[in-house]
Amino acid sequence: MSMGLIALLDDVAAIAKIAAASLDDVGAQAAKAGAKAAGVVIDDAAVTPRYVVGFAASRELPIVGRIALGSLKNKLVYLLPAALLLSFVAPWAITPLLMVGGAYLCYEGSEKVFEALMPHEAHTHERTVGAAAQDAETVEDEKVSSAIKTDFILSAEIMAITLANVPASSTWMQALVLGLVGIGITGLVYGGVALIVKADDMGVALARNHRPVSSLFRREAPEPLHSDRLTAPLTKAFGRGLVKSMPGLLKLLSIVGTAAMVWVGGGIIIHGLEGFGFTWLGHAVHDLAAAAGHAVPALAGSVEWLVSALASGLFGLIIGALLIPLIHFAAAPLLKARRRRAEETSA
Repeated sequence: MSMGLIALLDDVAAIAKIAAASLDDVGAQAAKAGAKAAGVVIDDAAVTPRYVVGFAASRELPIVGRIALGSLKNKLVYLLPAALLLSFVAPWAITPLLMVGGAYLCYEGSEKVFEALMPHEAHTHERTVGAAAQDAETVEDEKVSSAIKTDFILSAEIMAITLANVPASSTWMQALVLGLVGIGITGLVYGGVALIVKADDMGVALARNHRPVSSLFRREAPEPLHSDRLTAPLTKAFGRGLVKSMPGLLKLLSIVGTAAMVWVGGGIIIHGLEGFGFTWLGHAVHDLAAAAGHAVPALAGSVEWLVSALASGLFGLIIGALLIPLIHFAAAPLLKARRRRAEETSA
């Protein structure tokens, strides 16, 4: 009896060791795959802050929270099972779907460039596609919806990169790695975005605070120490500098976010075309980047990345520019007619 119990305990211990090793393996694979997706993560972090620009400070964190929840839903509810299913049933469909998503990113980014260059024509385009909002609540809902759609494409790219870098293993192992990467990246991106969009409020608090920073963490503020008296002016100066720099930083992130949309979208399409045998464009971009890198050996890696991103962005901008009239004159009228018929039927 006792020997049987000891044997059972040995089996349980062995199973526990296997489970622990498996979890360690999941963590290692998730870290490796997440590192491969770092480029898209940076693009995601750059794209998102532009969706909260122009809103009241009290609405910034709620908007980021809504987008973050939508991002988690994208990754865990839609993309994770879809990625696993497609990898088994129709792996050939992953590339075309990513290319469609890349085209959407190109359209979104090109539309923002169009809006910056020709605001009047862009407003007319928004009215045609039904994007001209009437009140603050509608504007927020549309911004959140647009951000979640954009996140869906970037998340799809992240999940595809993750799946491609997970060694052939069991379905549950792949699912755990995808889920861990999805949750980790979402927390990293939107936690960082929340810090960015609230940095100006933190700067205001620091600039207005007449007490030393250390007293903020005490239940009762004692008389400032001499060192606190010395650091208080520095704290206020840092707060004022933070407040002054944040509008420019958010504007810069908005520009980077728009650029990221077109270069990521263009890059997805270029890589997708290579998968279908149209390799000349990808080779041309690679050769151009390599030549630029050889011209500046000290910064070869950075220069190659920059030239590749510029080429992908230019291609994405062209694709997006072609899609704008197509959506304006074809897709938008069809969607409006369909919506009108649905409303007439329901009435």
